[in-house]
Order: sequence, then structure tokens, then C-alpha cells
Amino acid sequence: MATFPSINPTYGARKTSRPKVRQVQFGDGYSQRLTFGLNQDLKVWSLTFEVSETDSDIIETFLEVRAGTGKPADYFTWTPPNETVSSKWICLEWDKTIPYLNRATITATFQEVADL
Repeated sequence: MATFPSINPTYGARKTSRPKVRQVQFGDGYSQRLTFGLNQDLKVWSLTFEVSETDSDIIETFLEVRAGTGKPADYFTWTPPNETVSSKWICLEWDKTIPYLNRATITATFQEVADL
């Protein structure tokens, strides 16, 4: 299992939570909610890396290898900002722009996975 390179995203990273909840609405206005599944609240991070062209190549190569061509996407470990524990993640989508000479911006979406 690979670890994401120690390149930090810029501030403004966004974490999304979508717990798996089933809700039943009864006729008298009463409703009941229940979480289901073993991993019912996996996170999604939207990240931006404003880095040198060299660092952007490192990130992009790392993500391309993990995304897999003709094989299942492989997960990697990564520690989210302001957290101390790493988790397993996949990245199936990212964009790269080059706004200035020798600078690049990569936006990526990291999805937490519950693989063994």
C-alpha cells in the first residue's frame, strides 16, 4: 500500500460527509431514521494543491498509477488536514492547470474507502 506524497493541500480544502441514513415517514407525521451499513459515513475531500511544476508531476504520476488502467483502482493512505490518523483513499478525478511559469494547480477529489 502506497502513501500519498508529503505535499500539503492549500487552505480551503472541503470535507463532505453523507451518512447512509434510511428514513421512514408515517402517516401521522412521525418519522424514524436509521443508519445502515458497516461504514455508513465515509468522507470525501475536495483538495487544491498549488505547487511547483515538479511537485505537480509527482502528485499526478502518483494518482495515475493508483487509478489503474484496465485494473481496479488501488487505494493509498493519506492523512487529512488537521487530523492525526491516516485512512485509505482513492482518487478517481483530478485536474491540472498551469497558471504561471513553473507553477501548477491540481484539484483532486479523495474518496475514503473501507477496503481490508
